[in-house]
Amino acid sequence: MDTRQLAAFCAVVERRSFSLAAERLGVTQPAVSLQVKALEERLGQRLLDRSGRRVEPTEAGRRLYGSAQRMLQLEEQLFEDVAAVDRGRLKGTLDIGASTGPGAHLVPLLLCEFQLDHPELGIALSISDTQTVIERVAGRALGLGVVGALRRHRALEFEPLARDEIVLAVPPGHPAAGGSLSVEELRAETLIVMQEGAGVRQVVEEELRRAGLPVRELEAKLQLGLQESVKSAVGAGFGVAFISKTAIEGELAAGSLAYARVSGVEPSRQLYVVRTRGRKPTRAAEAFLAFARERLA
Repeated sequence: MDTRQLAAFCAVVERRSFSLAAERLGVTQPAVSLQVKALEERLGQRLLDRSGRRVEPTEAGRRLYGSAQRMLQLEEQLFEDVAAVDRGRLKGTLDIGASTGPGAHLVPLLLCEFQLDHPELGIALSISDTQTVIERVAGRALGLGVVGALRRHRALEFEPLARDEIVLAVPPGHPAAGGSLSVEELRAETLIVMQEGAGVRQVVEEELRRAGLPVRELEAKLQLGLQESVKSAVGAGFGVAFISKTAIEGELAAGSLAYARVSGVEPSRQLYVVRTRGRKPTRAAEAFLAFARERLA
């Protein structure tokens, strides 16, 4: 089996586009089309449905995708094992995903520091909500993920990495900025929330329920996707939002955001490393995890 054909097919499935797959692989779009066509001819099956606005896998394509991912990872591991002769050098690319909280500040800085020690190693970090990162790790599109919420999944392992404090982000001129407000005062605020699937939202909702304040009792009329849009709305004065403190370090230093605490509500969360159960991590992944744990200890 030509793994270049499998790589082209998997890239199209993940990007839902031949042009985006070509960009990811660093080749031309016709080259990707030829690889996929050759694979379809070899298998005698149509693997991709090109009739809609986005390219979607057929039933045969969905069945092939998981096996193709495993074969590509075996190939990657083979090269890793051969490269292990030179133990002092890491090469190739470390593909890692992170949810928006740890992915805004903590993980990028750790990766940048790690790459300085391993200049021949490439780093590819993708940012998504927690559920998407978990699904991509489960689908073997990512070797590692760093997320802010635990989801039960029989194919995955979750390992604690660090604690993350969650605070109430407020505009700089807010009366509670740098201080605290009561639960009753929080009821009077316009609460901006992230979309379903965001780890922070799950943690905050559980903490508010424990404090006797269901989210439905708050004026949560603004659901604005993920972290960046929420930060922008709070900074512009449209409301307040619970958010990872590490995710707003830059804004706090610049004075474009402030934060407050809510009396009786102390949300925090465990950040987890997520990876496929039973899958041997690459040398780069193992080295990065050891480095991250040492830095965060």
